[in-house]
Amino acid sequence: MQLTRTVRQIARLTPRPVRPAGWWLDGVLLVATAALTLALANGVFLDADIAVRDWVDSHRPDVAAITAEVFNKLGQGGQVLMPVAGLLAAALAWRARSVRPVLVFAGGFLITFATIGPMKLLLHRGYPHNDLIPHPERLFSDPAEGLAYPSGHVANAIVWYGVITLLLAGLLRHLGRPDISPAVYRTIRVAPPAIVFCTTTYLGFHWITDSIAGFLLGLLLSRLLSRVPWDDLPLPALPNGFDRPAIFNLPAETADEPTPVS
Repeated sequence: MQLTRTVRQIARLTPRPVRPAGWWLDGVLLVATAALTLALANGVFLDADIAVRDWVDSHRPDVAAITAEVFNKLGQGGQVLMPVAGLLAAALAWRARSVRPVLVFAGGFLITFATIGPMKLLLHRGYPHNDLIPHPERLFSDPAEGLAYPSGHVANAIVWYGVITLLLAGLLRHLGRPDISPAVYRTIRVAPPAIVFCTTTYLGFHWITDSIAGFLLGLLLSRLLSRVPWDDLPLPALPNGFDRPAIFNLPAETADEPTPVS
């Protein structure tokens, strides 16, 4: 009976709004990712990948390379993004006395782990400077080490900066601080992924189409994750009310009102 009630509660959940609204963009992103993958599997765009790799290799002075490597760390999921998101989730969970921020972190981990990794393992594309195989630009070219497609740096950056902004907004609201301004929100969501996209390609870490696929997939996953109504997910009653909302859904006009903690 409890399981049946939970299923019905999930079915009644209202997804959080995303921009642009609707599912049309999600469909476009999914089709575009599939179309790009199919095109690469049939040899399309490979010449462009090689041309971009050769061009950046011949236009990468030491100073530019060092600078790009520093900024490229903005897309390191395991070393940078996940720790930052984990700290924010822990801080918000402690402040709100709620387990829900941890669910957001877990959702980001699961949605990337279940999609980006399997795609890499199934398509095993070689990296641009893998000279040990004849044609690393091709899909299915490097069963041993071919994890280039899609770019995990780019996809992870889009997903995890979305998680970070959501957790940061929840923490600021619970502390009674002003909301993240639209300009700051856009900067956090757009600038780091764009920098990672450019530096990953410029440094020759990935083919340009790896980065494009990472962008398409990351944006799709981020939109799916952003729709989850975290405060409304049905949870079993937890000790000390730790199943309570974590103020993700608090309206902006009441953000400065403290949420009572029972």
